[in-house]
Amino acid sequence: MTFGRGVVGLFLVAAVVSPGWAFAQAPADSAGGSACVTCHQGLPEQYSAPVTQYKDDVHAKLGFGCVQCHGGDSTASGSAAMDPAKGFLGRPVGRQVLQVCGRCHSDAAFMRDYNPAERVDQVAEYGTSVHGQRLLGMGDTKVATCASCHPAHQIRPPTDTRSSVYPTNVASTCGKCHADSAYMAEYGIPTNQLDLYHESIHWQTLSGGDLSAPTCNDCHGNHGAAPPGVQWVGNVCGQCHTVMETYFNTSRHAQAFAQMGIPGCVACHGNHAIHATADSMLGMSDGAVCTRCHVAGQAGATAAVTMRQAIDSLVGSFTLADSLLSSAEHAGMEVSQAQFDLGNAKTALLQARTAVHAFRPDSVESHVAEGLTVTDTAIARGHRSLADLRFRRIGLGLSTGVIVILIASLIFKIRQLERKA
Repeated sequence: MTFGRGVVGLFLVAAVVSPGWAFAQAPADSAGGSACVTCHQGLPEQYSAPVTQYKDDVHAKLGFGCVQCHGGDSTASGSAAMDPAKGFLGRPVGRQVLQVCGRCHSDAAFMRDYNPAERVDQVAEYGTSVHGQRLLGMGDTKVATCASCHPAHQIRPPTDTRSSVYPTNVASTCGKCHADSAYMAEYGIPTNQLDLYHESIHWQTLSGGDLSAPTCNDCHGNHGAAPPGVQWVGNVCGQCHTVMETYFNTSRHAQAFAQMGIPGCVACHGNHAIHATADSMLGMSDGAVCTRCHVAGQAGATAAVTMRQAIDSLVGSFTLADSLLSSAEHAGMEVSQAQFDLGNAKTALLQARTAVHAFRPDSVESHVAEGLTVTDTAIARGHRSLADLRFRRIGLGLSTGVIVILIASLIFKIRQLERKA
């Protein structure tokens, strides 16, 4: 779609939702008292289902009835209720959906009476999306509109677990189209994104109860949905991973990736199937992501190996310190302060792993050095505690032996006296 056609599309959206075209009506009839309901609830399921579904719809709870979206006359019956002269629209499709939803949701004055915090630019933003550009500029009616993500007659607040846009339901909502290979065939884009996302650490975290974990709209946007541009991928990921973004922006990779057209974070972590990070990703061993670009002997490869060795050294030292202190604790030795201090080494290890994104060995090694100072102290404390434990056990054993000998001697002496008596 050309820029000119896109602008025309946006002006068209602005026109169809402007107060001069159609004003947003206040509720005039309820879902339960209109002739629409009386007639439709006696029809086959295809036509009666909306009556049942709409009872829990957010609009029904605010008193909006059928005519607010479908037009017509809710006080009449039969064909008179569906008279086009009275604005009857029937089932909106394509651009009509934008018009219907935009009558209220693009009218700031109207929305203030119901939800002042609700944005009123969603329809205009939709025009900037891939969906909106294809619908408005190319007439593609297969693309998603408002009703595709917010099912008609079943719209619920995003905080409702049954809502199609509740965080854990967003991926499935998008997947209704994007995971349907037959439906998406003409667009030439992958349809395995939903399956890949379900493998990711993001989905594991989100489905595990952390609703702050990202889903589709966190990276692609809501009403203005579109793939992030290559140059912006780092900024998108940086919304959550701020420290990593700061490190990466100071690295050589940031400039090199931009010049080569490599999509930043995605180059190492992927996009939809982002797995939990591991130290094995760093270095030049099998499975390390560095091997995708670097070969042994290059400066980049050497730096990767150096950073991996530094991190491994802290991991090994931390493991030893933790093991020694745990053994001492289980034996009854007081090492709580040493264990508390060891937490600083764990923090240093986390900082070292984060600093990898700067791709400078000195940045990683500085944090590793701080951690090793802590673990060395903890290891020494663990050895002292275990040595003290061994000393106590030896002393206890000797003391017990002396006591046993004394008791045996006393018993022997008592028996001698008894025999004489």
